[in-house]
Amino acid sequence: MPTRKKISEFKPLITNLAQTSHYQVIFGGLNGPLMSYLSERGVDTGFITESAGLLCSSASIPGSSLATADINGNYMGVQEKMAHTRIFTQMQLEFYVDSDYRMIKFLEHWMEFIANGAGKDPSFPEFSYRMQYPDEYKSNSTKIIKFDRNYGRELEYNFIGLFPINMSSIPISYDASNILKVSVAFNYERYIPGKITSKSKVDGTSNNVGSDSQSSSATTTSQSSNLLGPPTAIGLNSQQTLNEFYQYGLNGGNSAADFIGPVP
Repeated sequence: MPTRKKISEFKPLITNLAQTSHYQVIFGGLNGPLMSYLSERGVDTGFITESAGLLCSSASIPGSSLATADINGNYMGVQEKMAHTRIFTQMQLEFYVDSDYRMIKFLEHWMEFIANGAGKDPSFPEFSYRMQYPDEYKSNSTKIIKFDRNYGRELEYNFIGLFPINMSSIPISYDASNILKVSVAFNYERYIPGKITSKSKVDGTSNNVGSDSQSSSATTTSQSSNLLGPPTAIGLNSQQTLNEFYQYGLNGGNSAADFIGPVP
């Protein structure tokens, strides 16, 4: 049976939601030969570790799935599913291109390095592709940090074995000028949610261990209640919104107006 609640009980929760526009991408963990290869082509270490991530105009918090197998015969007439592999989906990142085109060079020559194991001049007619060893081109320290404007809490994802596998073509034309962007798909072996620094491991807080979300929620609830004022300040203005509040249990014999005041 749904429980009956007042708006003031859950208003701090629905008015304290995370936003999509606060995040940071940080590239790291590229090995020496790859960094030297990029540096020779005008992409220095400072750009990779500091500027490249700031140019990321669109990112995605990674997802994963579990591959399963059907098991028959353990129980009469029962078909079971059991997980056998965790699958990590590719990650798509979109970047603004700087006027020096270092963003394109960074991604283009990273992929070039992967397929240039022969070390020959690609302009030679007899050039052929040979792949580098995975340890030479994969990054184990790239991360996405999701935070909000008050910087009070953050969600961090660390990627192991990350490298670009597909850079989309970049359309250009004589039409009205727009900001040039490049979109790249990255593959990775796995991600680790939470910090993985040596300090976090010593403190026992790596991999989101010891999260203080409960105390944070209580603090946020108290602060939001003080800032937002009485429940009538929520400002409902549509029948659709009223119907959504009924789902929270505001149908126990009283109208929503008894709890939130008249609808403007």
